This record gives sequence, structure tokens and C-alpha cells, in this order.
Amino acid sequence: MTDNPLTPSRASTTQRLPARAFRLGRRLKLTSLEAADLNQAEAVATSPLILRLRDGGSAALLPYGTVVLIGVSQGEEEAFLQKLGDRVEGRLDAPVIVTSEIEIGASDKISGDVITVRNLSPPRLVVVVDALAKNVALASEEEEVRNLIEVLEPFASDLANTGRLPWQRKRMLRTVGHALLTHHRLLERVEVEERPELSPDDGEVGQLHERLAEAYHFRKRAKALSRKLDAIEVMMAALTELIDAQRGIRLETMIVLLIMLEISVYLYDLFLRPG
Repeated sequence: MTDNPLTPSRASTTQRLPARAFRLGRRLKLTSLEAADLNQAEAVATSPLILRLRDGGSAALLPYGTVVLIGVSQGEEEAFLQKLGDRVEGRLDAPVIVTSEIEIGASDKISGDVITVRNLSPPRLVVVVDALAKNVALASEEEEVRNLIEVLEPFASDLANTGRLPWQRKRMLRTVGHALLTHHRLLERVEVEERPELSPDDGEVGQLHERLAEAYHFRKRAKALSRKLDAIEVMMAALTELIDAQRGIRLETMIVLLIMLEISVYLYDLFLRPG
């Protein structure tokens, strides 16, 4: 790994670099990826894969459908994302984007959306990229869970208020199907508590990792997502069972009606039919 030239001795202590994290889809295929094919980039780190771009910025590609760009112009950003092409699996309709800034300063600290680091050496870059990628991935999952709850809530409210399932059976089945697909996708969640690979000598960098994890509330957000997913799973199971029960009741009703029709025909033939 090569050292990043951006250190306090070579740059102003107030220098800031734009950082944008993108959740593009469910997965990002990194196999057989040639760094030179992406804007003449060179690899700085491999876990996660971090590239130094032609214009001096950095790009990190993570397998869970996330890209982090630091110090990259808008034009280069668009060109880089376009080059990823069909490597994005399960592409989102609209990418989730979280913007922050990286400041080169005298010490490592986090203040709001600004992450201050003493330098952007590869170990620090790995930790910063890891945190930004997990933050946007969690933001994406939180948004999906919110949308899922909003879709399911009207059915739960109707059931609570009337004690009956809504009559729009096709719409309800589509909703449950969408919920099941989203739930399945969310089960492949990012393990936010996993620590990036660091050498035993990177004590300060390990502390930066802990500060970033605390600043972005990774553990708290992951637990909240798990609780909401459990609640959604219970809600979907209940709706599915009620749909099955409703189908069973309708089938039984049809059988009873057919039996009654057959009895009526028999009685008509027996007592009322002329001759």
C-alpha cells in the first residue's frame, strides 16, 4: 500500500475533501475487476478495495453494493460510477447517498458530518471508508424498513379497526409479496460490528474506528433494525395466515353452496318437477 500525500505537514490543517458514500444495489461484483479499467486507477488497499484515481481522489468498492468516493470531482464521480455498469446486482431505483467531509488536521476527531484525521494513510483511509460505507448501508436499510412498515401499516390498521381483512385481495397479496422480497433482501444486512483488518501496530487507527462506530451509532441502529425486522416478520406471518384462513373459509362456503344447490335440484326433481 502506498502512503497518501495528504498529511498535515504537506497540506493545510483546514483542508477539507468532499466524501460521498453511495448505496447502489444489493451486491457489487468485484471478481476479475481490473483497477486500471476504472479511470486509470491503482490499488491502495485490498480489504476493502480502495483505488487511487487518476485525478488524486480515492474510491472504495465494497461487496455489499456500496461505493465511497473521497476528493473526487463531480465529473470524475459520474464517469467512475458509470464504469461500474452491470457489476451492480439488485440495483436500487435511486441510489442512497450520504455526503460528508474529510478534514486533514492535527488530531483524529468526528464533529457532525466532518471527520478530522491526522493524515489519509492507507490504514486511516480503510477505517474512514469502512465507517462511511456502513453508514450509508444502514441509512439505505432504515429507509427500506420505513417504507415497508408504511406499506403494511394500513392493513394492520384495517384489521384492528374492523376485525376483517380488506377486500382488495390482489393488492393485499402484492403488498405481502413485496414485503417478503424486501424482508429477504434486508436479512442479508451489513455486519456493522465487523472490524476492518488492521495490524497490531495500528492502535491509534483502532481508536479512530471505535470513535466512528460510536459517532454513527452503529450498534444502536443495528439493534433497532433487528427489532423492526422481527416485528415485520410477525406482521407478515399473521397476514399470510389470515389470507390462508380467508381462502379456506371461501372454499368451504363454495362447497356448502354447491351442496345446497345439488340438494335443491334433487328436491325439485323429487317433488316439483312435472310428470
